Amino acid sequence: MKGLMPLCWAAVGALAVAASAVALGFVLNPSGRHTPQHQQQHKDNDREGPSARPQCPYDPTKRKGYLSWDDYFMAIAFLSSERSKDPNRQVGACLVSPKGVILGIGYNGFPRGCSDDKLPWAKKSRNGDPLETKYPYVCHAEVNAILNTNHASAAGQRLYVTMFPCNECAKVIIQAGVSEVIYFVEKKISASDSTYVASHKLLSMAGVMVRKHRPQKNQIVIDFRE
Repeated sequence: MKGLMPLCWAAVGALAVAASAVALGFVLNPSGRHTPQHQQQHKDNDREGPSARPQCPYDPTKRKGYLSWDDYFMAIAFLSSERSKDPNRQVGACLVSPKGVILGIGYNGFPRGCSDDKLPWAKKSRNGDPLETKYPYVCHAEVNAILNTNHASAAGQRLYVTMFPCNECAKVIIQAGVSEVIYFVEKKISASDSTYVASHKLLSMAGVMVRKHRPQKNQIVIDFRE
């Protein structure tokens, strides 16, 4: 597909963006980062954009290959993650009502009014000082999506998130009344990783449904050419 750059959907990571078009693909690689797949082949029903086969103008049936609701909302979560300034991990979230109305979106970043250039993005400190890392300052995508709701309650809603929520986000999800969490990828955890062990425990105890997203499409192309 000349002029269209397919990009992998993984846990998080930097995306290479083509000037004229963007292609997002539900492809998870072992490194957990977005990786260009320049020569990946896809079936016609996985394509969107100018390379898709046009339907006969006399055909009265609806278009085939349109997005499922789950793919649609997860795609919005991934697109939102592209706004994150975090050089190591970009996470996005999308809060949706039971009727399929988007109530809020968010990505990981610093609070409003806090400069992206004056606070650190580092994961570790050479001096062992936690204040020299991003962790004391960053708001996670799930929290931002809930706080960014368009004046609607989060109670009974579904939250699509590109990465399984941590324990602190799980607390906010529960307290906000979210009924279901759909995540794309989960960190590999061990019994000693209390953050995500606690998250699983809290969500289960609170009766919040949790499921992994199973994409129906390999990639989604967004073409900005006129």
